Amino acid sequence: MQIDIRPVEDSDSDALLHILEVVFAEYPGCVLNIEEVPELLQPAIAFAEMGGCLWVAQQQEQVVGCVGIVPTERAERMELKKLYTLPAVRGQGLGRRLIEQVEAEARRRYAHSLHLWTDTRFTTAHRVYERLGYTRLPETRELCDRSHSVEYHYEKRLC
Repeated sequence: MQIDIRPVEDSDSDALLHILEVVFAEYPGCVLNIEEVPELLQPAIAFAEMGGCLWVAQQQEQVVGCVGIVPTERAERMELKKLYTLPAVRGQGLGRRLIEQVEAEARRRYAHSLHLWTDTRFTTAHRVYERLGYTRLPETRELCDRSHSVEYHYEKRLC
């Protein structure tokens, strides 16, 4: 079945929260707390206010994935955000397509690199990033959230 990628709309909020709830439930200790992702209540407005973009992957009428990009404090670097897909659509190249969407936008904005933070528990995502040329950097960060998240830092040079 075909999966289309389109810009997010604020009306996609419930679908995005559902995706995060499903994904987080796959990992012991991960908890979706709406207070920790307020940008997903009005995602189109929130990402526009951050100077970024968020896209959703849609299969027929169902939103099955998402990915975003936001600028960083360094003009030459952008950050990949919110890459999530439902389990039923994994293994079909959707993660790659979503990452390519972000990389194209970063290049359009003349960024030299993309970076991202990903929970240490998301091992499948780590493999996808590494296959697509992202390098894990030495630093980690603790979020002090309800999930007690610790994140790895990844980066990819675009030039």
